[in-house]
Amino acid sequence: MTLYPAISAAASPLTRRIAHLDMDAFFASVELLRYPQLKGLPVVIGGSRRRVDEGLMASHGERALRFIPVEEFPLLKDYVGRGVITTATYAARQFGIGSAMGLMKAARLCPQAIVLPVDFDEIRRFSRLFKATIAEVAPQVQDRGIDEVYVDFTEVPGGQREGGRALARLIQRAIFEKTGLTCSIGVAPNKLLAKMASEFDKPNGISIVQTSDLQSRIWPLPVRKINGIGPKAGEKLARLGIQTIGELAAQDRQFLISRFGKASGAWMHEVAWGRDESPVALESEPVSMSRETTFERDLHAIHDKAELGAVFTRLCEQVASDLQRKGYVAKTIGIKLRYEDFKIATRDQTLPSHTADAVRIRSVAGQCLKRVPLDQRLRLLGVRAGTLARPGQEPDNAQKKPITQALQDVLAPQDVANYTLF
Repeated sequence: MTLYPAISAAASPLTRRIAHLDMDAFFASVELLRYPQLKGLPVVIGGSRRRVDEGLMASHGERALRFIPVEEFPLLKDYVGRGVITTATYAARQFGIGSAMGLMKAARLCPQAIVLPVDFDEIRRFSRLFKATIAEVAPQVQDRGIDEVYVDFTEVPGGQREGGRALARLIQRAIFEKTGLTCSIGVAPNKLLAKMASEFDKPNGISIVQTSDLQSRIWPLPVRKINGIGPKAGEKLARLGIQTIGELAAQDRQFLISRFGKASGAWMHEVAWGRDESPVALESEPVSMSRETTFERDLHAIHDKAELGAVFTRLCEQVASDLQRKGYVAKTIGIKLRYEDFKIATRDQTLPSHTADAVRIRSVAGQCLKRVPLDQRLRLLGVRAGTLARPGQEPDNAQKKPITQALQDVLAPQDVANYTLF
């Protein structure tokens, strides 16, 4: 017996219904399952486990975590380090705290907040569990990260009822029963609008958007609410007097193309009008893989050369290991630096052929480093591999290798650490 009656084949064509599901304060919510005594309090999750965290666990031994007194948890005001916030409870967000904010900065906004380290093993376990729960109800699921997915409701029983609300309620209930966690769901004609809708009624909300809602619910939103319009594009639009999605939709298509280029300008015009035909991809291929680290103290390229060199080598090895483990090779290698004044510099270089070799990645990333200023101290260092392909399925690169590439191939067997940092 099915939960909902099947839709007759003779019925009118189905309306496309796409859902975006976003877990509510996912990292924090997982921790609150272990520490229910912290519910309703400002809590931030970020950074690695520290001595104070180890001490808290050791002092209570086998005692159940839920019985640890609230006053014994470490507070944000006592945090020292370079960690950043992964997420925060809604009680902490009321103080202006948000994801990716430095923990030291957050301590000035809400010193009384409790700070807990990230437990990635537990996060991954719950991520797999909630996604498997969704797939049991609606099998067409596109993974969009550790705490969000797109789901195609169109042909799922109940997916058309109340614009998709009936199925969204069923999924919310199933996830809560399996995990004890809540999520927010937006359902719309496409992925673009569904993602925006999932933010309308957080936490534990369901928002339904129809094509007819574009003018009243979408156009008043800031342009940055469009997934794909980042800070730089947002600033450029603001300089043109375009603040809202409605103001963007009012622009002539050719005007946007003249300011942002043919592809980006045309895309902006389409999404401002709520148009998005991208499918819910069951197997989403990664665009890139990267590793980065934020230092406990700012490091200088000359005075801390040895330490930076070791970190840089390790990041390159980790990226190479990620590529090999997941079965990819990369053609573009890049680096990312964040200076002591929080400004960011990135550089990348495209290779003649794909690779997953740590030595070659280290060599090319080192060349990228020579193209950035290194007079300031560094807060963060990262390495990225892009333009990915499966081994044996790379686009044809029949052109003759340049001499520099041939030399890199000869050097490939050497120890990665033999390369100097700059």
